Amino acid sequence: MNCGRWDYIFSFIKKFRSRSDFVLPDRSQVTMDIGFLSAYVDLLIRTCHRRGAHAIGGMSAFIPIKNDEKANTLAFEKVKQDKEREVRAGHDGTWVAHPGLVSVAKEVFDKEMTGPNQIQRLRQDAIVTQKDLLSVPLGEISEIGLRTNISVGIQYLEAWLRGKGSVPLYNLMEDAATAEICRAQLWQWINHKARTSDGSPVTEFMVRNLMRQELDKLIGHLGEERFYAGQYQLASELFGRMITAEDFPEFLTLVAYEHLLELERNGGKEAK
Repeated sequence: MNCGRWDYIFSFIKKFRSRSDFVLPDRSQVTMDIGFLSAYVDLLIRTCHRRGAHAIGGMSAFIPIKNDEKANTLAFEKVKQDKEREVRAGHDGTWVAHPGLVSVAKEVFDKEMTGPNQIQRLRQDAIVTQKDLLSVPLGEISEIGLRTNISVGIQYLEAWLRGKGSVPLYNLMEDAATAEICRAQLWQWINHKARTSDGSPVTEFMVRNLMRQELDKLIGHLGEERFYAGQYQLASELFGRMITAEDFPEFLTLVAYEHLLELERNGGKEAK
């Protein structure tokens, strides 16, 4: 079994979306070593090893960073720390978001895991309760977190509408699950009138204002010609609809799928 962190975080938000006591902080603060994710890791390993099955660690989203040696070194160090946590917890293998990081993960597992797997580690010390599996990590909702969710969500959806399944954004590999977290958190924060670290309530008006600002940034970064040649307007429209919908859309991809098909039929141009 694979310890899929991003899918699990999204599922956690979706399952408890109506509960104000399950509002999560910024995605960057929902890490594998605390709260419900830590309990999930321990229970998954114990469950697998009790049955003689392999427990596989989750994907680290960091990717190699070109033209910035300092940032690249930091990214590699974070991947190393993540894999050390996994192998020491008892995982039998792992995976990464980019081929360039395979050697980092392999080096950690080769050093820490003396045999072909760790199935003999039954993790009977891991006593995981229902309360542990529902433990919400402490943290804050920041303007940076809001902007990141908006920007990543729109940019990923734009790429998805052009047929891409995973996209490197801000030195992380983003996929459908991470985009789901982005839009699910925004929906959750708006619906539960969550407050940011400076006390500001997260409202639809605030989020739409931030969306306009982030789109302006994208235009400035990409240039108008490239921006309007892409699917950013459609992506932002769909994304805005999903995060403000009265009923939580089951999956981002289901909402966008008909538009994807329409774009394919029209050679990349949305029907008017």
